[in-house]
Amino acid sequence: MSAPLRIVALRFDLENSPQKIEQQLISFLRDLRWKARGLDPADLQAAREADRWSEELRACSPSRHDGEKICRRAKALADRRMRASGLRHLDKDAQEKLRALSDGVRVVQLPSAHRADEIAATLHDEMPWMAQATTLAWHAMRESVRSGAPALHLPPMLLDGPPGVGKSYWARRLAELIGTPSELIDAANEPAGFAVTGSQRGWATAQPGRPVELFLREHVGNPVMVIDEIDKVGDVRSNKGMSFARTNALLPLLEPLSAQAWSCPYFRVTFDMRWISWILTSNNRCNVPAPLLSRCRVVDIPALSGAQLAYFARREGAARGLSEDAIATLAEMLEGSCQRLDLRAVIKLIDGLVAHENSPRTH
Repeated sequence: MSAPLRIVALRFDLENSPQKIEQQLISFLRDLRWKARGLDPADLQAAREADRWSEELRACSPSRHDGEKICRRAKALADRRMRASGLRHLDKDAQEKLRALSDGVRVVQLPSAHRADEIAATLHDEMPWMAQATTLAWHAMRESVRSGAPALHLPPMLLDGPPGVGKSYWARRLAELIGTPSELIDAANEPAGFAVTGSQRGWATAQPGRPVELFLREHVGNPVMVIDEIDKVGDVRSNKGMSFARTNALLPLLEPLSAQAWSCPYFRVTFDMRWISWILTSNNRCNVPAPLLSRCRVVDIPALSGAQLAYFARREGAARGLSEDAIATLAEMLEGSCQRLDLRAVIKLIDGLVAHENSPRTH
């Protein structure tokens, strides 16, 4: 088990309640005066526990003038500690949400290179047409183990290919095998960068970005973030001309140095985002902004052949409990079909066959 990773630049260990600080200062002053009188500290502790106010204890207690000075110092110290904690600008609700990260978050690391080999073998067995992407992930996983990195991290990659070949499914399956959470953002339906970065507090719909929400929900510092159909992203602008394009939101998160000290617009605190693994998908890389392309390992995924679709149908059909005859018939149809199908279409066919076989028979 890896040591917890501190991902948010806040101090939760500082006592910043003026009342509690005041009580601490009063207790400290009383201790000093008690010792200055040459009295046994054990007697002071006994008097406190018994709540017994002796003449000596009263003599060592702060005067009214002392109390006023202590009160002022306690307020000043509380204010200074609040500034040092980084929490001063947050309301209680936001502080409580972030307090869940006060002890750090767990990170996932593979125990050995052999485990990386097993994950790659499983992925290749399930989706052999994704061999190039699997090989890239395999090498990154082995390098992470070899280097002794505190957390597993994959380089940003872009899976480019036609719809329905399993790009986003492969990414989430990889996260599942690694044992880390994943989150999918559909760029076609969420074109602005808010889904990635979040929006500033004060807006009616203000909320943290999806990566930060994942931190708060799962308490894992190296999840896999999947952004589907990144080539569908356009430039979204406010009525004042401000740009909220996802490209601008993503670029700082794909660079390790800027991701290490990334400022969250919603909480206005700094997060360490460098251990997130980003996997982007597209149907046409020509529509992906050049700055994103330059920061990603681009993997070309070809359209699926009939043999590959039949291979998938056999595995999926068997996993769904489809009869051997139905699986064989479906596989034969897919191998000989002149119609261009994809995984979504095959899954629908399997759904229909499973429903048919499980439907009650009428005599």
